[in-house]
Amino acid sequence: MSRVALVLAPITLALSGCDQTPFSPATPPPAASQATPQRIAPPAGSRTAAAFDRTSAAEKAAALAAPASGTPLGQVTASLGNPSEQGFWLRSALVKEKRAGVVKLASGKTAQVDLLPLSGGGPQLSLAAYRALGLNLTDLPRVTVLAR
Repeated sequence: MSRVALVLAPITLALSGCDQTPFSPATPPPAASQATPQRIAPPAGSRTAAAFDRTSAAEKAAALAAPASGTPLGQVTASLGNPSEQGFWLRSALVKEKRAGVVKLASGKTAQVDLLPLSGGGPQLSLAAYRALGLNLTDLPRVTVLAR
């Protein structure tokens, strides 16, 4: 029993001050820093999203000239698809075969895309569509999918 006490005594003493804060209940903690995150330049020789997206300005303009009408198929939360696959497309389980469609963001912004079937995994939106819609590459946009 004395060995256990010898082992636990230093641990108990070390942890006894862990729950103390330097602020009293009447004194709120200082505000969190509102510093703007700095952009870090990519390493020399790395490929950027612009380098992967080889769609032309005319292709982007045509995709963004999408009609906001069509047959609603549903809503999905999409992630970025394979950036090496060019074009404007959405892979999802909402379609069983390739067809023309439109994706619509909550903001109302739309893009014409090819709707492609996906048998496993979550919906994926092409890099070109992400960039044309002004999405950040880490966004997981909720889109309404319309068939044309």
